[in-house]
Amino acid sequence: MAEPNTTALIISKLTVGMARLAPGVDGNALIGAFAGAALVVVTSKDLGIFTRVVHMLISFVMGYVAAGEIVNQTPIGSTGVAAFFAAALVIAVTLQLLERVKTLDLLSMFKKRG
Repeated sequence: MAEPNTTALIISKLTVGMARLAPGVDGNALIGAFAGAALVVVTSKDLGIFTRVVHMLISFVMGYVAAGEIVNQTPIGSTGVAAFFAAALVIAVTLQLLERVKTLDLLSMFKKRG
């Protein structure tokens, strides 16, 4: 019997390959987003399996969605590269923002000064 990692890799490659055949799907962005999401999962060693799966899904979707806008707003010309960077960065940036929001004192912003 194959290892679970091998089975998951084969299933993910088949899924990405099938989605690439669908009309209107940007194959470069799809593969780039998958690679970025895989990088996030591989480098997060201290997380549980459920958290890794959630992070991979969020990274994959946001990487694919953000690829077109990144290509429009930056000198990056490939949607695959843009999707890779977006997928790899979205979790790290979001977690940093959540930590900063936790330490933010909203009440002090609305108090009258002077």
